Amino acid sequence: MALNVLVVDDSATMRRIVKRALGLSGLPITAIHEAENGQEALDVVGRAPIDLALLDLNMPIMGGIEALESLRSSAKTADLPVVVVSTEGSEPRIDRVKELSAGFVRKPFTPEGLLDAIVVALAGRGHA
Repeated sequence: MALNVLVVDDSATMRRIVKRALGLSGLPITAIHEAENGQEALDVVGRAPIDLALLDLNMPIMGGIEALESLRSSAKTADLPVVVVSTEGSEPRIDRVKELSAGFVRKPFTPEGLLDAIVVALAGRGHA
């Protein structure tokens, strides 16, 4: 199954790095959508079919935890595979990410580490 991926990060540089890692991953990717914050991410998900979201936590307007909670509260996106890619060091916040059934990869990451988390997220949601 080819994937439509959403990359959400307020840093354009980090979005490029994540997209490069996706390109190296060997995953069958149809399209990569981008958003600069959680609100933009929800807007993209509302208008485009997304199979996987890669989400930063610390962003302006709407952070990653709030966006993830919103995704999980909607029947349409409750099972969307999500991997959080963040510098976050707060264990309570990381625990909350895991409670919301999302993977977690700490920045800086390796392409292999990101791919491993994506594979787990897709398998856990019946996409692999």
